[in-house]
Amino acid sequence: MAGQSPLSTLPAGPFRFIALDVETASRDSASICQIGIACVRSDNHIETFTTYVNPEQSFAPFNTELHGISAETVATAPSFPEAWGQLKPLLQLHHLVQHSGFDSKAISAACRAYRLPNADLSWSDSVKIARRAWPEFKGNGGHGLANLKRQLGLSFRHHDAGEDARAAAEVVLLAEGQLGQSFDRISGTARKAQFSLPLQLP
Repeated sequence: MAGQSPLSTLPAGPFRFIALDVETASRDSASICQIGIACVRSDNHIETFTTYVNPEQSFAPFNTELHGISAETVATAPSFPEAWGQLKPLLQLHHLVQHSGFDSKAISAACRAYRLPNADLSWSDSVKIARRAWPEFKGNGGHGLANLKRQLGLSFRHHDAGEDARAAAEVVLLAEGQLGQSFDRISGTARKAQFSLPLQLP
């Protein structure tokens, strides 16, 4: 696994949008053990940030085998309230992208588990965006990240939160070019972030 960045090194915005991915310790969606974000600047340059999170609960062998993260890996990592307290101010200023609906559900579940107020976040789903951009993938591998990696020539390490977040951001950027439309048009959300940066199509 790649080294994790300390929370003090969070990228500084504003950004066009931010993709977010989480990994969990078990089937409990609140058991977040890694958070990755991919921040897309006005020139489409992507800055990634990843942190381990101590879920303060047991790891399931299946999950550890999937992503390689164990209780030992996160022994000195921040708890979710600590990590979320530093991430939330940046995230709530931007449109967020997740690949499927799992990540927003996990964040909400973790907030409930720790009795934290749920963040008022604006989410878009890069699966839905990919379906619009490449309808031909339906029945031909689908629109999961693994198939999009093959079909679109993406290069990333699946089941690492930072890598998966970057891949979701790249899917959105490629979809903008494919559809000839900006993120605001294809994101499927009516809410506007505080910062609105100009589109630069590839």
